[in-house]
Amino acid sequence: MGAKKIVLAYSGGLDTTVIIPWLKERDPDCEIIAVCVDVGQGKETDGLEEKAKSLGAAKCYIKDVREKYITDYLYPLVKSGAVYEDKYLLGTSTARPLISKILVDIALAEKADAICHGCTGKGNDQIRFELTVKAFAPQLEIIAPWREWSLQSREEELAYLEARGIPAPMTKEQSYSRDRNLWHCSHEGLELEDPASEPDFDRILVMSVTPEKAPDKPTYVELEFTQGVPTKLDGKALPPVELMDALNELGGSNGIGIVDLVENRVVGMKSRGIYETPGGTILMAAHRDLEYLCLDKQTSAFKETVQTKYAEMIYSGEWFTPLREALTAFIDKTQETVTGKVRLKLYKGNIISAGVESKYSLYNENIASFTTGDLYDHHDANGFIKLFGLPITVRALSAQSNGRNNG
Repeated sequence: MGAKKIVLAYSGGLDTTVIIPWLKERDPDCEIIAVCVDVGQGKETDGLEEKAKSLGAAKCYIKDVREKYITDYLYPLVKSGAVYEDKYLLGTSTARPLISKILVDIALAEKADAICHGCTGKGNDQIRFELTVKAFAPQLEIIAPWREWSLQSREEELAYLEARGIPAPMTKEQSYSRDRNLWHCSHEGLELEDPASEPDFDRILVMSVTPEKAPDKPTYVELEFTQGVPTKLDGKALPPVELMDALNELGGSNGIGIVDLVENRVVGMKSRGIYETPGGTILMAAHRDLEYLCLDKQTSAFKETVQTKYAEMIYSGEWFTPLREALTAFIDKTQETVTGKVRLKLYKGNIISAGVESKYSLYNENIASFTTGDLYDHHDANGFIKLFGLPITVRALSAQSNGRNNG
């Protein structure tokens, strides 16, 4: 390790609490600049500057980018409708590119030699961090202690701190690997590493209650969107952070958005995680309901194909790539008419549609109603079905003339 000035992605969690003294032990003369990027961790950022310096960091930056995270990363996600493997709403995946870009900016401003992160050699985050560094400052060295040191587990990390008299940020019994931001909170480790075990949600959850503990009466919520972007909650215009906080409170109190998923990591292995995405789940559901009303059949169908690729790219850390930007341009085009109001009923973990309206609605009651209107003649279906089914008819006639069974 030749780097003399190192920018560390610092959270104050177990890994980064170990990394600062580990780096100083490796090279007492190295200068460590801790950087905490606030994307909505809440009280986790309290006292971090003092803590980082007490561990040996020369400086500690705390950057509040919560609004930028919502507008530049989460709103594009909402507009895309991207969900990884049908369950994961990409909470960690969307935050990592922004965090990494801030690290690069500070590293360049500080004339640092390297960027250090606490991601394990088994996880996705190492890829997300390092692809962003490569996109903006490929000359920087990347230090990944989990790929270098001899520590093999979180238990050994706790022992490392104990041996040096350094207070640990958690106990062994609560040493889940967690990542929290404005969009979600993820949980991995301990008993969750056995997919056959039922999670102890009362012990795990930090943003939500279980559906069993949610109110016995439904909660109604109305969201208003302008070109795919949420602008009002229950008729009141709210800035992005306040809107997200309010939705998280509504979703969390109603047991919305709790997911137990065994997913396919980028590195090839499967892992199990518990995800809480209370407000995000509401937003995604409301946005989709509005799209059902406002997007034509062909656009909607092709957008579903784009969503899958978009989710895979975000999950794999490919945010700062030409293809992701091109897909975003397509998605933005589809959102030009996604404007309107959506009403939802939240009840014990469920989101139930309760009405949607838009001036760009493609639903025409005069056509769709069982009552015949001026714009549709039932007799027109005869010719349509005949032409639409012509290939089937031709194939059947051929089979009959050749004595074959078309079944």
